[in-house]
Amino acid sequence: MITDILAAAAIALTPAPQAAPAESAPQTAPQTPPSLLPPQSADDVSEVGDVLVEAQRAQEAAARFIERIGAPASSRRLARWPRTVCVAVANLSPAPAQHLVDRVSQVALELGLEVGEPGCTANVLIVATVDASEMATRLVDEHRLAFRPGGSGTTLSLSRLEAFKSSERPVRWWHVSVPVDSETGARAVRLAGEDAPVINVSRASRLRSDIRDDLNKVIIIIDVDRLGATTFPQLADYVSMVAMAQIDAEAPTADIDTVLNVFDDPAFTPGFTDWDLAYLHALYQAEPNRTHVGAQAAEITGLMVENRREQEAE
Repeated sequence: MITDILAAAAIALTPAPQAAPAESAPQTAPQTPPSLLPPQSADDVSEVGDVLVEAQRAQEAAARFIERIGAPASSRRLARWPRTVCVAVANLSPAPAQHLVDRVSQVALELGLEVGEPGCTANVLIVATVDASEMATRLVDEHRLAFRPGGSGTTLSLSRLEAFKSSERPVRWWHVSVPVDSETGARAVRLAGEDAPVINVSRASRLRSDIRDDLNKVIIIIDVDRLGATTFPQLADYVSMVAMAQIDAEAPTADIDTVLNVFDDPAFTPGFTDWDLAYLHALYQAEPNRTHVGAQAAEITGLMVENRREQEAE
């Protein structure tokens, strides 16, 4: 029963520790004295100009992608899974359920995460139903703390939770994230019924914080009567995207290249796009404890551009 699965997911939030990445000294490339630079021809100048324009366009496209689809918890940075994901699927027959589990798990592995062994406590919960609004409303009403654990900066707003219940989308989702100590993984926010945690400040830095944001669970509901012409592999990629990152369910995505458009135009959105994969990899490559979301977005933007260049070079 889905209520049993969701009840298991509502256990005390205990994010797994993740060692903070070691800081390294910035590397500076040697500079060639201006007097030793060869003279540039008009063709050279034109070629360099084209490269700079393309680089600027790639930067702008990556920044727009992040701004459009990212949906961190209120006043927090974008969260990601700290170590292990465990996928559970309810209300589907064994074959398609296993396909969803396998696809989400495969994407997690490609991002450097671990996948839970059979019997693990699910933190990615996927539910299929013919009445998603009724299911969402019942789950929220019966398992309120699973959706709103009470800590500051763990979820989106109450109005967004109401939108989750009443949405008419083929797939809806709800993320819960937790601010944690970046060195120990201990919760850095007080949840309902608990004492306030004590966080030891280990360093003073303008670039990194003592707190990072970890995903704790995501609840995904699929309305099988609204899938239209979408194929099951397309659906699996879509579900994997929203399982791995905090995606804005209300984002206008028509002018960006993403699997999030699959229900609007299945024929021209076969699944994950290069931009989707570049974003997910950049999210998991970036420092998890930047001081603010703007610095985090800037780093992810740069990494996305690098990832796209590597994809094009393959």
